[in-house]
Amino acid sequence: MAKILIIDDDKMVCQSMSLVAQRRGYTVASAYTFGSGLERASAEMFDVVFLDVNMPDGCGLDMLPLLGKLPQAPEVIIITGHSDLRGAEQAIKCGAWDYLEKGASVKDITLSLIRALQYRKQKLACINAGGVVSLKRHGIIGSSSKLEACLDQVAQAAAGDASVLVTGETGTGKELFARAVHLNSRRSAMPFVVVDCAALPETLIESTLFGHEKGVFTGADHAREGLVRQANGGTLFLDEIGEMPLSLQRSFLRVLQERRFRPLGSRQEVESDFRLVAATNRNLQEMVDGDRFRGDLLFRLRSFVIDLPCLRETLEDLKPIARYHVDRICERYGIPPKGFAPEFLKMLAAYRWPGNVRELVNVLDRAISAAHFEQILFPKHLPIQLRIDVTQSTIRKEPLQSDEPGHYYEENLPLLHDFRESVYAKAEKQYLNDLMDLSGSDMGKACSVSGLSQSRLYALLKQHGIPPQR
Repeated sequence: MAKILIIDDDKMVCQSMSLVAQRRGYTVASAYTFGSGLERASAEMFDVVFLDVNMPDGCGLDMLPLLGKLPQAPEVIIITGHSDLRGAEQAIKCGAWDYLEKGASVKDITLSLIRALQYRKQKLACINAGGVVSLKRHGIIGSSSKLEACLDQVAQAAAGDASVLVTGETGTGKELFARAVHLNSRRSAMPFVVVDCAALPETLIESTLFGHEKGVFTGADHAREGLVRQANGGTLFLDEIGEMPLSLQRSFLRVLQERRFRPLGSRQEVESDFRLVAATNRNLQEMVDGDRFRGDLLFRLRSFVIDLPCLRETLEDLKPIARYHVDRICERYGIPPKGFAPEFLKMLAAYRWPGNVRELVNVLDRAISAAHFEQILFPKHLPIQLRIDVTQSTIRKEPLQSDEPGHYYEENLPLLHDFRESVYAKAEKQYLNDLMDLSGSDMGKACSVSGLSQSRLYALLKQHGIPPQR
């Protein structure tokens, strides 16, 4: 019999959700705080957890990674009284099964619960049958929830043969993840051929990719097998595919569809059974909208998308990544491994890492060179500019004194999204206060004036800490 846990500080919600589950014959438990919910989930094995976002002692989204690390982790269905696009994105990326608004129909809630249980039964059956093997990570270090979610996607992609698109900022390790897909696939014993689209010489692009016959152009002293043919039976990795010229994209689209092509100067087509993995740090959809990338090629590329997090989003992985690369660098230099002063790691964590892991590795290399034979790495060993950037970022500056609101120092200027959310939240709270004063705390009148449903109005009042009765 399935066991369901409901974590919500609203006892009415817990009771109604319990009825939905009990009607299906499931065992149900409830918790009314973040802490007690996590304690209950850690002490017992549950199949599905209904999790509220706004808890009195924490955010439900912060519990997702913790639930995901439990033995036989439950499937999580987020329930929220205040839907949020960013919250939905974060929930799905952290492994939530579904994201539902409070007030959803019993049919929708029941269907989501049934599907989550069906998926869980299938997944556990696969595990018990030995269908899950250890993933070959090939230098991918870390255990943060976002990284683990990407590794789960690697495992899923490796099980099939569909094209994979790896996206992420520069330096996030896109080639490492591409190799991981290859190494965990049925093609792992065959070649992994790397093509850097940004470095392809424009005059030799087609001959580099597709090969050529002897004498087809000046300098072609002998026939050459192209990179696409070299990937036969294995994986073709197109790095920075956003840099591929439009003139070549049409030709490559046909190759991708037919797995056949004609080398330059040849009368005969040749075949290549390759699996395609591509990577980019650019927004290909925006390029399609601007007529700088073919939409039909993008559709082919993104059969399976793995979006890598930047380092500043996974700072809990920074220490093990630093340890791994420091040991490798010290081994390369033939010197003993070095330790970290706490302040050294603190300064690394305070930096924004625009170049991500690639920049971190270069910084660590520089620090080891500066330390030479010293056994412990201190902030003094880090590059001067990094130390300046971190120090300046820790100096808090007040907004400029001005009669006009909204003036900030450059270093203190918030992100536009955060500024907009802050202004919106203040305006919404003021509106709700005015609404309750105007209606005399009459919920029926307040709903009529605002156009909100009663459940939605209660949820907003609770979110902003406004009592329904005054």
